[in-house]
Amino acid sequence: EAPGGIADTGIAALVQVSAHNQLSDDTAPAPPPATWGAYSNKSEENTGVIAMIDLLIKDLDKEMIEAETEEKNSQKAYEELTADAAAKRAADVKSIAAKQKAKADFEEGKVADETEHQVTGKELQAVRMYEMNLHQECDWMQQNFDLRKQARADEMDSLNQAK
Repeated sequence: EAPGGIADTGIAALVQVSAHNQLSDDTAPAPPPATWGAYSNKSEENTGVIAMIDLLIKDLDKEMIEAETEEKNSQKAYEELTADAAAKRAADVKSIAAKQKAKADFEEGKVADETEHQVTGKELQAVRMYEMNLHQECDWMQQNFDLRKQARADEMDSLNQAK
């Protein structure tokens, strides 16, 4: 193997570097590139750049004005939206209050109706008990009518005989 190679790769780096150095020494260095020319004041180009910067500044100013206008419009729309939401919320609160009052009134009426129904039910039960008692008395009177009629007739006869 050649000396100076990279371990077990078979690359002879040192040989290549030394061969390159030998070639460089034999030839003269290349001349420097030609300059762009002598220094001159580039006022025409500078005015173009300044005009471009002025144009950019004008564009930025215009964009800032548009952004401010858009921000004002957005703020106005937001304020209108919040005002509308507040008005709707107030209307909803009134509606809820009215519905709660109506519900309370209906519940109060329901309680009054249930109480009246209970009282009426008790009165009905009392009337039915009275009717049942009256029916029993009438049944007793009908069953004993003939007996009582006979007893009265007998009593009248006895009173007539006692005179």
